[in-house]
Amino acid sequence: MIVALRVDERLIHGQVAMTWTKALKLDGLVVANDEAANNEIQKMSLKMAVPQEIKCIIKTVESAIQLLNDPRAQKMRLMVLVTTVKDAVTICERFQDIELVNIGNAGKMTDGEKITFSKEVMLTQEEIDHLETLVKLYPNTEFQPTPAMEKKLAVNILKNIRR
Repeated sequence: MIVALRVDERLIHGQVAMTWTKALKLDGLVVANDEAANNEIQKMSLKMAVPQEIKCIIKTVESAIQLLNDPRAQKMRLMVLVTTVKDAVTICERFQDIELVNIGNAGKMTDGEKITFSKEVMLTQEEIDHLETLVKLYPNTEFQPTPAMEKKLAVNILKNIRR
């Protein structure tokens, strides 16, 4: 079962590996990222950041969707990690029972003109359009860097930037 879907362009790092896995009592992390899935060095590096008791699978976005549809995945508490809001929309269009949709860290590594939402999130207009779609699919989508930090609903943040 997908307990959480998180947009975080760093994918797996200390906050995810140590804080989110414990707070959500996760069994595994699924990285859904085409680039990472096709880069053996990046896959190895990402897996090194994961505690031994947590399973870690790195797949392309489409392969991750197939994996998440497997009945065995339904028996595990999983967090899916993507780098873009666009990829989050792709996954959310296929799964209607995700408990938490989280925007954690996005936009720092992408080019183009961006609007700053917080020190962790800066999005291009294209990603803002995807965020609007994501909020339609999951109205409780939230911005929250770590479980200990304040949650801010994306729908409220979008209201402040709409023209």
